[in-house]
Amino acid sequence: MTASVRAGGVAVLGLLVVACGTTVSGQPIAAKGPATAVRADSDLTRLLPEASKFPGRYEVVELPPGAADQAAHDLDGILPGANVEPGACVPPVPAAGPAVAVGTDDATRATLTVELIRIDQPLSKLRDQLQRCGTVTVEYAGTTATVTTELDPPPPLDADDTLALRRTVRSENGSSGLTRSMQTLLGQVGQVRINVTHMSYGEAEPDAEALDSLFTAAVSKVRKG
Repeated sequence: MTASVRAGGVAVLGLLVVACGTTVSGQPIAAKGPATAVRADSDLTRLLPEASKFPGRYEVVELPPGAADQAAHDLDGILPGANVEPGACVPPVPAAGPAVAVGTDDATRATLTVELIRIDQPLSKLRDQLQRCGTVTVEYAGTTATVTTELDPPPPLDADDTLALRRTVRSENGSSGLTRSMQTLLGQVGQVRINVTHMSYGEAEPDAEALDSLFTAAVSKVRKG
């Protein structure tokens, strides 16, 4: 499969993904996802883990800037122009990036994605946001999705901070084939934030061993520079 075809497939993986986890008090207020792309950062691309760090069953491609930006919005949970309630769950815009590499297991349709961004906020600020946010409704292109996120114990790793979460995205039609499950590990080293996510469909179990191994490799490469 060519890189252009694979990149196009990644853009379709998350049409309505959004993050948040516990309950927000008060009246929900809608907000829109960011409408502008962030500048590219070639240094971030250099810090992506090599394809050999992905398990062999995953076919890996490094995404070009446009597809990388789309994939990053999918992982952040909000596509540009989407209506989001509560609005407080819209993630911050990074200073630069993203750089993205995606591995796809064709047998299961599962993906392992590594995303690197530069951001001038500590990871603890994202943790605080997730703890404040409740179930989030996202409307995009006439379709509605409901997403729930739960925080897990952070992985012990040589980074400034780490975070772990599980996220489930259910579309309004309730089809099990459109239910996406994500398990994500995040770390931050200076201003570089590392997001490694395993995404599967239906009730498939996450590939936790592959996720842990790839996250360790990604953080290590960023630390080494």
